[in-house]
Amino acid sequence: MTGNDHGGRPGAEFFTPGTASFTEFLAAHRPELLSTRGVLPHGVRAAPGQVPHGTTVLALTFRDGVLIAGDRRATMGNVIAQRDLEKVHPADDHTAVAFAGTVGLALDLVKLYQVELAHFEKIEGTAMTLDAKARRLAAMIRGNLGQAMQGLAVVPLLTGYDASAPEGRRGRIFSYDVVGGLYEKRDFHAEGSGSPYAGGALKKLFRPGMDRREAALAALQALYDAADDDSATGGPDLNRRIFPLVSVITGTASSASPSRRPPR
Repeated sequence: MTGNDHGGRPGAEFFTPGTASFTEFLAAHRPELLSTRGVLPHGVRAAPGQVPHGTTVLALTFRDGVLIAGDRRATMGNVIAQRDLEKVHPADDHTAVAFAGTVGLALDLVKLYQVELAHFEKIEGTAMTLDAKARRLAAMIRGNLGQAMQGLAVVPLLTGYDASAPEGRRGRIFSYDVVGGLYEKRDFHAEGSGSPYAGGALKKLFRPGMDRREAALAALQALYDAADDDSATGGPDLNRRIFPLVSVITGTASSASPSRRPPR
């Protein structure tokens, strides 16, 4: 960010009062560093199968919080582009995000979102509320609208633990559309090409008050059903030791890291 014009010292923009949003700061002073810049010439669309896409991700609430999970496959048309893609990422201690859609842009968006939350906390001295985190991610997706209209869409799924919510409803799920529309979901939700099958499985498997193990088993069974009917969704690969990622988010910060092992 400093470049050579300031002799290695921060420029004046770092000392100018402004927004607590890192994304807005970057857009104002170094917009070329944002992944939401147009990467295709005007009027050109990405041809289907030219870039890797990731599916399927899902989330469901349980007694102590919320769980988010995803398969590991990325496809490029009818080709498997990657078998061990990580689609579930912690955003901060009590929030996690997963994605379906264009892999390269999605990974950049996740990294930028992680920095966004950390930057806000450093500037303001307090963490964002969960509702504010959801709205901030919606604004970042809206900034990618130009690329989404060119066929490079990113559809994230956000989950978080809200300590201010009533007991039993502290695990919350937010979904988005490609233009940044924000929707809070009750109980469970799935995104990606395998979402009709995963969502159908969760309709039968979900029940209020499940414990952590029951929720993890329901998520894995839903992903298994999705992989059974959707070629873009990868099932467990025993030979390569590749399994779905599951992240459990509760009031304990250490619970928000992805687990790479299937529950026993």
